Amino acid sequence: MEEPRPVIESPWWRDAVIYQVYIRSFADSDGDGIGDLAGLADRLGYLRDLGVDALWINPWYASPQVDAGYDVADYRAIEPAYGSVADAEKLIEAAHEHGLRVIPDLVPNHLSSQHAWFRAALAAGPGSPERDRFVFRPGRGRDGEQPPTNWRAHFGGSAWTRVEDGEWYLHLFDPGQPDVNWRSAEVRAEFSDVLRFWFDRGVDGFRVDVAHGLVKDPALPDLADPSDLTGASLGPGEHPFADRDEVQEIYESWRRIADAYPGARMFVAEAWVPSPERLARYVSPGRLHTAFNFDFLLAPWDPAALREAVDVTTGYLQAVGAPATWVLENHDVVRAPSRYGRRPDGTVDVALGARRARAALLLTAALPGGMYVYQGQELGLPQVDDLPDDALRDPTWERSGHTERGRDGCRVPIPWTAASAGHFGFGPVGGAAPWLPQPDRFALWAVDVESGEAGSTLALVRAVLERRRALPALGEGTLTWLSAPGDAVLAFRRDPGFVCVVNLSDDAVALPSHERVLLTSGTLEAGLLPPDTAVWLAVD
Repeated sequence: MEEPRPVIESPWWRDAVIYQVYIRSFADSDGDGIGDLAGLADRLGYLRDLGVDALWINPWYASPQVDAGYDVADYRAIEPAYGSVADAEKLIEAAHEHGLRVIPDLVPNHLSSQHAWFRAALAAGPGSPERDRFVFRPGRGRDGEQPPTNWRAHFGGSAWTRVEDGEWYLHLFDPGQPDVNWRSAEVRAEFSDVLRFWFDRGVDGFRVDVAHGLVKDPALPDLADPSDLTGASLGPGEHPFADRDEVQEIYESWRRIADAYPGARMFVAEAWVPSPERLARYVSPGRLHTAFNFDFLLAPWDPAALREAVDVTTGYLQAVGAPATWVLENHDVVRAPSRYGRRPDGTVDVALGARRARAALLLTAALPGGMYVYQGQELGLPQVDDLPDDALRDPTWERSGHTERGRDGCRVPIPWTAASAGHFGFGPVGGAAPWLPQPDRFALWAVDVESGEAGSTLALVRAVLERRRALPALGEGTLTWLSAPGDAVLAFRRDPGFVCVVNLSDDAVALPSHERVLLTSGTLEAGLLPPDTAVWLAVD
């Protein structure tokens, strides 16, 4: 048994394991087909025993649910289908009693078209203070019939919608999500107050949605390439609505608010930016604490690509004193077993993808910094690619003219029991069907099934997180790459006495010299590490 990790005076978020709760799809307590706060509260023991340190909860605010809660109608109220503010307070308290911190989502780039501010803006008319909270502009063309710019929305179509009086408003996502104007002092004051509202109720931090997108160029220039939504084709800070330098002033003010509270409150940025160098600006001293590493998330199952993502990211982040934050899945991307097992023709080799996802888990957990686990990832759930067309809810489906199916396939409610009664334990027996249908094959990945299997993905995740917490070498720190048997094998050391090896080749390879095997993602073959398998080793 490994010696317990020594106590180090370092903020908890620098190497935490944070579990992402997509609340609509986690657990339904009242049988309406939608996950809720009470359902989450009932499962806190499961999350504690899994070995995570905190919960990131996707938007729980009152919302028309145009984009699954990322269209907020009231930041100080809970979506009625999920519960109430009182329920949220009880959940925060209960989570803390289980040793779990709580990090809700914050959506500052846009709000709902049903928000009181936007309704007031429509009623007040052009040039009003109410409209200055948003980005309204007259159109182009003889009668203003053309949008003010050629900007495109992330969900497809124009980023502008015209209202009855002829003006147009900006929405970088759906028309039901109007962008707010961050040059407005009223907007800045409102969100500062929202932060304090929830910090006062005990939340431990916020995940910042679209952290790169708040500030817009007031000149509203056209884009030479309207498909460039993140600034990849432009110089640093030159994109009119993505990754502008002025956004850092906002995060400096937020950091001062967080630092005024006890208990090491934190922020994590969802920032889609052109380079790790630009990402490092978000987590420089006095700004946000951490940021998701999307280069690693998007890297193919290729040793050179994965190593480059690790090296470049850690290099830039260490230069500003920030930890790396690793993620393999979230609510916006294809689940890892399907992503890693996808063939060129679009079909999926499920067994291959599962092996690679398990190996990627060991790789990720061994890297310096913190990591995130998306609900269902601990079960090895694959993407649901065969949802019926009429079940799709992602606005991308409609905005793309039914050419892009969107993200619903990774958002299907997770299975708790193999029995189909109660929709695999997602809700009570006799309750409504889940808001997205679960395929029958989900029984194979149910929590109660995997809890009884020594070699299941759930058992592996529990073992990985237990070892990660116990081993002094893991968590925050540095790594040293080692020579490996072939270009398709990754091997690195972390001190004291730990080596991780990942075999991405087509052949089994010999293990380096070691004292003992700590953990493997799959079974060794006569002492050799098989293809698409990872191992943790104790070394001198």
